[in-house]
Amino acid sequence: MEGFASFVLFLLVLAVVLVTLGVKSVSQGTEYTVERFGRYTHTLPPGLNFIVPILDRIGRKINMMEQVLDVPSQEVITRDNAMVTVDGVVFFQIMDAAKAAYEVHNLEYATLNLTMTNIRTVMGSMDLDELLSQRDKINAQLLTVVDDATTPWGIKVTRIEIKDIAPPRDLVDAMARQMKAERLKRAAILEAEGERQSAILKAEGEKQGAILEAEGRKEAAFRDAEARERLAEAEAKATMMVSQAIERGDINAINYFVATKYVEALQNIASAPNEKLVFMPLDASGVIGAIGGIAELAKGALGERAAGKS
Repeated sequence: MEGFASFVLFLLVLAVVLVTLGVKSVSQGTEYTVERFGRYTHTLPPGLNFIVPILDRIGRKINMMEQVLDVPSQEVITRDNAMVTVDGVVFFQIMDAAKAAYEVHNLEYATLNLTMTNIRTVMGSMDLDELLSQRDKINAQLLTVVDDATTPWGIKVTRIEIKDIAPPRDLVDAMARQMKAERLKRAAILEAEGERQSAILKAEGEKQGAILEAEGRKEAAFRDAEARERLAEAEAKATMMVSQAIERGDINAINYFVATKYVEALQNIASAPNEKLVFMPLDASGVIGAIGGIAELAKGALGERAAGKS
């Protein structure tokens, strides 16, 4: 009986051990590969899983979360023979645990070296100015190349970022001088453009002023000509009236005509700029008589107009 009891106890202990070996709890974000006699059979997802004790064993424990690799600094020679120091960072995630476990040895080391090699390849095909101004383009090219190369390993490269691009000190100083010269050039161009615009605006203003002045002179000349025309019409009408009066034998009309010419001659003599004092005989009675004739002529014209209306 004691031997049977020992045997039963042994079986119970063996059963507990086998159950313990066969039950596997996998954490979230992790997957286990299962090997039977050293050969991969399947993958255990997160949660409670069972395997065949003794025959099966856990091969690799794979982290399925997104991981980060720091790319150490390395020197790169650009297409224009400039030496720069570059470092970066790589983000990747394992998508297939079996491939990540059995397709490549030391996955992180392989990914890191592949990234460093492609950094030298991509950045070595560019000029220094492109490296400093097109970092997004470099990141996109690196991501495409590295992701395609690591697909057989069961991983997905989600992002590659170039953290720092450090040219040599003498090259930095040269670039600073070049930038300063470029800014001075732009300032000179802007100043010249401003002077040009100012000259154009000034010329436009002078042009408009000249046009307005010419229009003013034109308008003034037009009005002067109109005034002279009206004066000439008035003189012609007056002359015609005097002529008609003379034809009728009106002596007052003759006196008016002579007095008018007499007064105009005196006015011209008095207004001459080179004459300061004029002495000449003046028949006051003749002028008064001419004025009286003008008055009689006016009375006669008014009397005829009144008779015509009646």
